[in-house]
Amino acid sequence: MKVSVIVPALDEEPELPGLFDHLDDLDGDWEVLLADGGSRDRTVHMARERGATVVAEGAHRAGQLNAAAARASGDILLFLHADSRLPEGAFASLRATRAAGGNFALRFGGGDRFARVLTRAYAFQRRFGFYYGDSTIWLRPGTFTALRGFRDLPIMDDYDLVRRMEKRFDTACLPGPAITSPRRWRAMGIPRTLITWWVIRLLFVAGVPAQRLAGLYGRAR
Repeated sequence: MKVSVIVPALDEEPELPGLFDHLDDLDGDWEVLLADGGSRDRTVHMARERGATVVAEGAHRAGQLNAAAARASGDILLFLHADSRLPEGAFASLRATRAAGGNFALRFGGGDRFARVLTRAYAFQRRFGFYYGDSTIWLRPGTFTALRGFRDLPIMDDYDLVRRMEKRFDTACLPGPAITSPRRWRAMGIPRTLITWWVIRLLFVAGVPAQRLAGLYGRAR
């Protein structure tokens, strides 16, 4: 079995060395593709130096990820953020599961109260089928094709894919934890972060256009 790791990236030069070293240390057959969103630093150069396939197509992240998925040759498509790390047994878990897709149990790094609260909150909402790209979404290529990939949305493209997958397929939350950085949320603090997660999701499910939510998300951040 081969797993295609698809990394969305925009100016991720500081994160890439650690990510590639991490993947090199894991057991299994990993193919790495970088879906670049127009990086102006050395992101693309570094990815190519480490043997990754660089795909730079699409106006939004969704289109960029779809373009990378179309180039992938693995038996599993795994979408991994540059600041996230897989558990040691990730490959074995993916090989053993019969689910059509899912994610990994998630822990936010840092070890402080902020990270612990976010970890507990994320675990709670995962019980109800709510999760996002930072918990490493994975799908079989047939599942991804049946869902027609990510919809071209400026925000919530990952949750939209998850929502459609959860309605149509048997999914699994594989053991972890996968670890992700809370860097994008730390400045907001715990209350504002949790409110942002839940309010934007509720508005999205209620039918508020993603374009309007993108503006709200930007102001919240």
